[in-house]
Amino acid sequence: MHPEEGPESGYAPVNGMQMYYELHGAGGTPLLLLHGGLFDIQQQFGALIPSLSAGRKVIATDFQGHGRTNDVDRPLNTPDLATDVVGLLAHLEVREVDVFGFSVGGAVALHLAVNRPDLVRKLIVSSVSFRPDGDRGGNAESVAAMTVDMIAGTPMEERYLAVSPHPDHEHLQALLDKLGGYDAGATGWSDDEIRSITAPTLITVGDCDMVKLEHAVRFLQLRGGDVNGDFEGVPASQLAVFPGTTHFFGLARTELVREVVTTFLD
Repeated sequence: MHPEEGPESGYAPVNGMQMYYELHGAGGTPLLLLHGGLFDIQQQFGALIPSLSAGRKVIATDFQGHGRTNDVDRPLNTPDLATDVVGLLAHLEVREVDVFGFSVGGAVALHLAVNRPDLVRKLIVSSVSFRPDGDRGGNAESVAAMTVDMIAGTPMEERYLAVSPHPDHEHLQALLDKLGGYDAGATGWSDDEIRSITAPTLITVGDCDMVKLEHAVRFLQLRGGDVNGDFEGVPASQLAVFPGTTHFFGLARTELVREVVTTFLD
């Protein structure tokens, strides 16, 4: 495939949705990209895909109600989105992937690593806590209060109206409302569940992210990291803290993210 031809793309019939996906590059264990809430493939990973797919196959998808995937009469939560992803991989006849998830996508990636270890070879979890007490607070509350008027004129509104199968403000407000109640009441994962993950794990977080830095370090410790690597060897699981980086712009430093992610995967 020549780059100028663009990605192979399609729609998988999954759980009452037509789930949009793109395939880039070729070779190796496929890398599955899972975007954050209110984003889509292009907004979250567009700048990273050319380098990520240079030597490997990349599978990217739009979640329920995001990007080119339609919404359905169902709340937004991690278990359902994970079920959608499993359905997509079955549709594509893919048995194992490396998973790179950001925020909501990171929660879904983590869910897959805990519940479907057979599917996940390596795990990259970006800007997400494994329990609610790992969040600084503020983000969920601000999303819960969000209206279409508050994002008027933003790239997110523009992108939604340009590519959504239902490009109107009523559906966009419904998506905002669902994101405001995302994973309501969920208690997260126990220490033992995080320890039990078989996939080597890369945790990334911004130094001024919504995820507390001490929580990211605890995450690393539960994955066997935070040791003296000169004497014990470098652990399979790693932590990257991106400087000057908020939650919203968690993957914005493209070259830094690319270097960290590709080194871990290779």
